[in-house]
Amino acid sequence: MQVDLIDYQNGISALDSGFARPRLDAIHLVVENGGVAIIDSGVNASVPLLLAALAAKGLSPADVDYVMLTHIHLDHAGGAGALMAACPNARLTVHPRGARHMIDPSRLWQATVDVYGLKAAQRSYGAIVPVPAGRVIETGEGHRLALRGRELAFFDTPGHARHHVCIRDSATGHFFVGDCFGLAYTELNLHGRQHVFPTASPSQFDPDALKRTIRRIAGCAPDALYLTHYGQVRDVPRIAEDLLRLIDAHTTMAQAVQASGARGAERHALLKAGVREIIADEALRQGWPLAPAALAELFSIDDELNAQGLAIWLDGA
Repeated sequence: MQVDLIDYQNGISALDSGFARPRLDAIHLVVENGGVAIIDSGVNASVPLLLAALAAKGLSPADVDYVMLTHIHLDHAGGAGALMAACPNARLTVHPRGARHMIDPSRLWQATVDVYGLKAAQRSYGAIVPVPAGRVIETGEGHRLALRGRELAFFDTPGHARHHVCIRDSATGHFFVGDCFGLAYTELNLHGRQHVFPTASPSQFDPDALKRTIRRIAGCAPDALYLTHYGQVRDVPRIAEDLLRLIDAHTTMAQAVQASGARGAERHALLKAGVREIIADEALRQGWPLAPAALAELFSIDDELNAQGLAIWLDGA
C-alpha cells in the first residue's frame, strides 16, 4: 500500500490520513528508540495507511506505545478505537473532557450527525469503535509522559474546543497543535512561505480563549508547529499574528451580522458570505496562488463550518 509520508528531522513525520482529499488531514508520528507515539488517528479508513507507514519504517503495531489525541473531533479521533484494537500495547491519551466520549462514543457520534447529517457522517467516518476504559489516560494541563526517554508534555488549550490539548516534544521544543493554529493548506504555500486560516467549527469555538491559546504556545518560542491541516509550519510569530488578526475579522463580521437583526437561515447565509469575503480578502493580502474558483473549492467545507461555529458562539456570547 502506497502512503504519503513526509519525514521531518528528529523522528517526526506526517502521514496523509486519506480523509476526504489529499493533504487535508495529517497524522503525526514520533519515533524514539523503537517506540512510537501516533498523534491523532484520522478516521477508520486511515488505520491501514498507518499500519503501512509503520511497516515502511521497519516498525510494527506492537511498537506503538501511545495514540495521542489533540481533541476528539472525528477527523482527528474517529479511527482511534480501530487503531487501538490493532496496536496491542498502546495507551490512548485524551483531554479529561474527551475521555468518556472515547470510551462511549454515542454522544460524540450524535454531535457529528447533528453537524454533517447522518449519511455524510456514515460516509466519512464509519462506525466509531469504543476504547476500553483501562487503556485510556486522561492528559490535562501539566501531564507528562515518557516515550522511551523522550518526554511529551500536555497543555490545556481551549478555543477551538474545550477538550483540546497541545503536546510539546522535549527533544525539539516543537508543538503538535491539532486545530489551535488553524488550517495551513499546502495549496496556499507560495515560494516556501506558509499561510494559515482559522477554523471556527462547531460547537465550542471561543475566540478569546483561542487567542490566549495562540499567544501561550507562540510565547514558548517553538521553531516549528505540527498542524493536522497540514503538517509542519515554521515562522511561528508571523503565523500567530496572522491568526489573531483573522480571528478578530471573524468575530467583527459575526457581530455586525448579529446587529443587523438577521436570524435563522438568513443569518447563516450572511455569516457564510462573510467568511467567504474574509477568505477572498486574505487571498489578496497574502498573494495565495489560487484562482477564485479553486480557492472557493478549497474552503468549501470550512466556510460552512466557520459559519456554523460563529452562529453558536453568537447565541452563547
